[in-house]
Amino acid sequence: MNPSEMICSGMKNLVLLLFILTGSLTPGISQYISGITIPDTNKVPVTDSNDLAFRLASGISPSTLRDHMTILASDSLEGRETGQKGLDMAAEYIRLNIRSMGLYSKTGYENYFQKVAFTFSRWMDNDMYINGKRFRLLWDYITMPEENENHEIITSPEVLFLGYGIDSPTYSDYKDLNVEGKVIMINKGEPLDKKGNSFITGNSGLSEWSADMTKKLETAKSKGVKLVLIIEEDIKKKVEEKRKFLLSPFLELGSTKDKVLKTANYVYISSDIAREIIGAQDKKILKARKKLEKGKPSPVVLTTDFIMNMAKDVKVLEGQNVIGYIEGKSKKEEVIIVSAHYDHLGKRGDEVFNGADDNASGSSTLLEIAQACQQAVLESQRPERTIVFIWFCGEEKGLLGSQFYSEFPEFPLANTVANVNVDMVGRIDEKYKDNPNYIYVIGSDRISQDLHQLNEDVNQKYAQLTLDYTYNDEKDPNRYYYRSDHYNFAKKGIPAIFYFNGTHDDYHRTTDDVEKIEFDKMANVGKLMFHTIWELANRPERIKSNGGESK
Repeated sequence: MNPSEMICSGMKNLVLLLFILTGSLTPGISQYISGITIPDTNKVPVTDSNDLAFRLASGISPSTLRDHMTILASDSLEGRETGQKGLDMAAEYIRLNIRSMGLYSKTGYENYFQKVAFTFSRWMDNDMYINGKRFRLLWDYITMPEENENHEIITSPEVLFLGYGIDSPTYSDYKDLNVEGKVIMINKGEPLDKKGNSFITGNSGLSEWSADMTKKLETAKSKGVKLVLIIEEDIKKKVEEKRKFLLSPFLELGSTKDKVLKTANYVYISSDIAREIIGAQDKKILKARKKLEKGKPSPVVLTTDFIMNMAKDVKVLEGQNVIGYIEGKSKKEEVIIVSAHYDHLGKRGDEVFNGADDNASGSSTLLEIAQACQQAVLESQRPERTIVFIWFCGEEKGLLGSQFYSEFPEFPLANTVANVNVDMVGRIDEKYKDNPNYIYVIGSDRISQDLHQLNEDVNQKYAQLTLDYTYNDEKDPNRYYYRSDHYNFAKKGIPAIFYFNGTHDDYHRTTDDVEKIEFDKMANVGKLMFHTIWELANRPERIKSNGGESK
């Protein structure tokens, strides 16, 4: 091999090694964009008032943004906490503004509200005592508040061992038994013979009684059982599976405070708890197990002093999303959703968390963008696609308002072209203290490369802001992609783009006030957003999805 061939071969090997290490020969395919786009300032941006988009965007005014924010971030709105009167006052302010603009409402004339309700459940008091010995939740047993009804104290002088808790035509642990008000203890699965065949199915295939614990719990409830104790051999694994769900209140869509469950209360218990219940009565259990191995039910009454607390705290959180829209012309069934959350943290004592940047800035920007789009309608230049403006409640509680909308949309999600979301655009972070003409862009290329390129193109043509994709990196430790309302659309496979100014020392503090907002910068970001929205609403073809995961 000559020297040139050796060099060529070495380069091929290096390329192959890079392919193995990165999984790709093409930069950018293995991960989302995370660099910075600096516009070409040699190209003059459009400033011709004959250009409709430029003229409409020019109406986005720093002074009007200030007027909106002065109201939304005032002490009188008490921090706009979801479920509190300050949020209702903010909702009414937004409603009056979009009504005066002439936006349409899907929820009734001049209404504009989508009522939102969420139910929080958590254990207030949950301990188990057997013969005076205490056992602890998340250590010795596991039970979920949303899957159990409230019982402050359950007491019983006995526990009924009931085999597998099955009631089928071919095998029944309940035969000739009255279990009304009883505490029962059962095994998982179903009885099998020595060859591994089920006594229920008659072959090696297991019945639905093994596949779904719900069937056993529904049967227990129908027969009046007060509590089902399920013996779990690997309680540590079960606890690890459920721990994260128990460390914070469980959330359900809608008001489910008075929901009656079809299943009996239940607890997965450790083998240590089972042994404590059995105590010196182990011979009875061994005898019963031998009968079970022959497919013969054998209930055992176990005398024990059993006490358990299952007291729940259940609260219903209510709020409203504010929704107004502009109906499209030739493609009105296709929808662009533009969003911002308008809630914040409320007040603690006399201290008010006004949330000027988070997110009165986004809420005010949305009002100005809506006004700019509606101006087109007044000039008989209605957009081709429908544009829906949504101010979400409950973002600070865990993206609740957008989650609710994604489950109960007023416009079909299948017809939703994209979500354009804004959350915190009124400040300048440390990185850009000498360059206010920037914005962080998150999510634009994760589902649709079309959306990403569209935003890049209109930015170069009109706004010429520095577009920073640092927080779009899938390895970003801040995980901002998952922390604002666009994510509930992305989860449904809808292309989403999120505009964000970065963090500052006043984030989630009482010092996040109007006096610190950069309104000129905010207006410039609003103009870029408008151009992206207007292009989405009017381009001939609907943007395409990459076909990849939304993550």
